[in-house]
Amino acid sequence: MRVLVIEDEPDLRRAIVQSLLESGYAVDEAATGPDGLFKATSWDYDAIVLDLMLPGLSGFDLLQQLRRERATPVLILSARDGVDDRIKGLDLGADDYLIKPFSIRELLARLRALIRRAAGQAKSTIEIGEISVNLVNQTVNRAGELVPLTAREYSLVELLALHRGKLISRTLIYDHIFGEDDSSLSNLVDVHVSNIRKKLGAEFIQTRRGQGYIVDG
Repeated sequence: MRVLVIEDEPDLRRAIVQSLLESGYAVDEAATGPDGLFKATSWDYDAIVLDLMLPGLSGFDLLQQLRRERATPVLILSARDGVDDRIKGLDLGADDYLIKPFSIRELLARLRALIRRAAGQAKSTIEIGEISVNLVNQTVNRAGELVPLTAREYSLVELLALHRGKLISRTLIYDHIFGEDDSSLSNLVDVHVSNIRKKLGAEFIQTRRGQGYIVDG
């Protein structure tokens, strides 16, 4: 899953980005409102973490402009804890509002919930035949046995499982599991799919030649 962090305070931004990376997310970052808006409208993110007090363009204005083009889940992260600010943010289209200071664990939990809801997935576990994907622990079991996956392999399994029954193009996979600083080698998706099939079964991920991949079971 790919997340954009728009936060102008360098130490806090680095801390959030590092926590997200350690949790297996692909992460892009922006330190100003205009840069954040450009990235938010240029790529398909699974969620955006948005500060309100940004140079160049406020978080409120950024959100208002974003909603003209994209429905990306947005979590506002702000020290502005007044009821009016929270109401304004939610009415402008934010999906959640977390007040600073905050717990990283809570931030991660709220992001997981936003991503699940955006995909129409209410439960935290997805069952596909003998495969069980735990979206909270970010683990995958096969027939009750834990299967060790790399962070990138898990991200790909989660993406396909959240969109079970839907064809996911290679372009969409790149957009959602690789960040702007990641390698864009053309065969990376094929390598990850091959490794996942070895661990979860050859039929778990089906290929639609020239179109993409699908999990359906």
